[in-house]
Amino acid sequence: MVIIFEGDVFVVSACVLIRTSHGKFKEVVERIRQIRGVARVFPVLGRYDVVVDVECSSMSELGSTVLRISRLAGVVFTETLVEVQK
Repeated sequence: MVIIFEGDVFVVSACVLIRTSHGKFKEVVERIRQIRGVARVFPVLGRYDVVVDVECSSMSELGSTVLRISRLAGVVFTETLVEVQK
């Protein structure tokens, strides 16, 4: 894991892969867009239904953000990929 220094802020970047309940990906995407730290969110085809790019100022904040995402209605499970190098 690498914490990148951008200006006066440390940034921890991660990609969150999300499996949703059948037919719930649109609602999940809309709810995730409102969460602080979400840089980008979009639906995908394949094993996962939604991908989220997250940027936080610490690992603790990243953990809280991912937990918030995983507890949303319609989210079955998540997998988080933390960026290790820019």
